[in-house]
Amino acid sequence: MTQKLRRRVLFASALTAAGLPGFSVFTRDARADVTPGTKLKIALVLKATSDPFTVSMLDAARNYEQHFASQFSLTTRITTKQTDTAAQIRMVDEMIKAKMDAIVIAPTDSKALIPVIARGIKAGIITIAIDSPLDSAAQDAADISVPFVGPNNRKGARQVGDYLAARLKPGDEVGIIEGNSASGNAQQRTVGSRDAMEAANLRVVTVQSADWDYGKGRDVAAKMLAEHPQLRALLCGNDNMAMGAVDAIRDAGRSGGVYVTGYNAIDAIKPLLADGSVLATMNQFPDRQAVFGIDVALKAVTEQRKQRELSKMIETPLQLVTAAKR
Repeated sequence: MTQKLRRRVLFASALTAAGLPGFSVFTRDARADVTPGTKLKIALVLKATSDPFTVSMLDAARNYEQHFASQFSLTTRITTKQTDTAAQIRMVDEMIKAKMDAIVIAPTDSKALIPVIARGIKAGIITIAIDSPLDSAAQDAADISVPFVGPNNRKGARQVGDYLAARLKPGDEVGIIEGNSASGNAQQRTVGSRDAMEAANLRVVTVQSADWDYGKGRDVAAKMLAEHPQLRALLCGNDNMAMGAVDAIRDAGRSGGVYVTGYNAIDAIKPLLADGSVLATMNQFPDRQAVFGIDVALKAVTEQRKQRELSKMIETPLQLVTAAKR
């Protein structure tokens, strides 16, 4: 075994051991149909790096590129705001004009990006969604199929909600602070939270969006607390909003009286888990999502697969994180 091949095998093994069973890293050995000496061009389009989740994705993707720099080049584009869909549309259009071999995207909007993505697919560019799936009905209407490489957000939010529900009584009031309401992952997390609350006979009295943002999360939580003085818990679609909710609860003088849950397990949430300010969060391993998404795209290109031949869903792991499991 050559040193390069050994390094690839070790890299793949480390990812598999970390929680991606069946993960198979891209190697030159799989590139029989690609012109020798060519480097594939992969684009990675992400949301703003104001979210540590995106930073993890970006760092992992760049690390992956460094491991296999002789085999593919990675072009990254990042929005300045989490909800800047217009910017992502321009970025995808730019990547189409640059004739990328594949585009891997964490979409800001599950529907609005469909037309430009459809243009890319028509141009022969393999496209993979990570973090958030594109809307199924919108894909059908555009006659495209874009694989989603990522976790089952509804299932993850249900697990967090079930953990919370065990600490509440039937009839207790709860609120849900949603991410960007146009995003598929935000929608699915809200559905999963509702599933858990309904199963436990808890009352969801309010659902409001805070666009994944700490400041908006704090403001929305403050409003919910004022409007619903009997509120016993806030289920937040990500950890940024959960941290905002914790501060709103403190400002309202209700620390210890209202549970908070998050989602993403970013480093900044760990102290709040430790002191009980946040009850639970969900680790969806953003670094692995990014690498796996790129790997799926590379394999599709090297095997000369058609977009419609790709699996619609490639599910990645989830792990509930609590104060006892940090």
